[in-house]
Amino acid sequence: MLSIKKINITQFKNYESGRFEFDGNVVGICGKNGIGKTNLLDSIYYCCFTKSYFSGNENMIIENGKDGFRLEGSFSNNEVSNKIICINKSNAKKEFSLNDVPYDKLSQHIGLLPCVMIAPDDIELINGGSELRRKFMDTVLCQLDKNYMQSLIHYNKILLQRNSYLKKDFSAQKFDYALLDIFDEQLIEHVNIIYAKRKTFTNELAQLVQEFYKKISEANEAIELVYESHLNEQSLADLFKQNRERDRMLQRTSKGIHRDDLQFSMHQLQFKNIASQGQKKSLLFAMKLAEYEIIKSTKGFSPILLLDDFFEKLDENRMNNLLKIVCVENQGQVIITDTHKSRLLNVFEKLQIKGQIIEL
Repeated sequence: MLSIKKINITQFKNYESGRFEFDGNVVGICGKNGIGKTNLLDSIYYCCFTKSYFSGNENMIIENGKDGFRLEGSFSNNEVSNKIICINKSNAKKEFSLNDVPYDKLSQHIGLLPCVMIAPDDIELINGGSELRRKFMDTVLCQLDKNYMQSLIHYNKILLQRNSYLKKDFSAQKFDYALLDIFDEQLIEHVNIIYAKRKTFTNELAQLVQEFYKKISEANEAIELVYESHLNEQSLADLFKQNRERDRMLQRTSKGIHRDDLQFSMHQLQFKNIASQGQKKSLLFAMKLAEYEIIKSTKGFSPILLLDDFFEKLDENRMNNLLKIVCVENQGQVIITDTHKSRLLNVFEKLQIKGQIIEL
């Protein structure tokens, strides 16, 4: 079982400094809104992924007025201990080390400490655009498959170059199609790996989502999940040829796996258009629990599960069903935030859990 044992925080978000130890499999973090519960979870996530779950701007993570932050986390997995240190200074390269040995590339760390986060704004995974669902697929698969991660890194890099060229030479009288051919060949080299892995992943995901949705909602509703990709119908090479002039006019690459999506339906209708808020929340948690289960079965151990402020988002019945799954049926470490200590203690007592409470 993977677990975090302690973390030291310096100048991270609202923390001037902080030291926290985690003694149990189920840990409740309680305190008033704005005191730093979510930021503590994010510091754990950062140690696992080398980035924040909530902010893509590194400067926004540094405590206001300071020039950098430092995180040191101690993790244990089947009695193997790992010390993670991150030092991030303004206008300097981020430093990340494992057991005092620096990484050459941050991507080398991904997958060592698998982690699943569930936060209130994640409902956009159901309601929002396709970019969020592609990110969901990539976050899971990059933890599980180094080849996938490298192919994705290369694909995104070449795609950026292709799009830059389409913008740069849009008004040029003589367009260099030969250079575009080179970009296309390089993209095709990586796309087959990404497409095949996403397709296999989605097939497994769809079955698990249906199972978890029924457990959480206690409803016999048929939820369908379909992987949508331009490559379902045509090869990328044909798509590039057919859309070459269109891409020139749009000044971007209009077809490819960077446009993939996951579509949800219920009763053969688009899910987000007909589902209630309770149904959407049930589907969100089913997606996250399916992610958790896939990582667990592939890695051979449970990832760390971080639950941020979800008591306010679910009715009592759905909440109890979810907690039974994550805290009782699974043997992994679960860290939960809430504003009410009494509510956490009541849940622990009801589920007969010996949980730890950290008060901020």
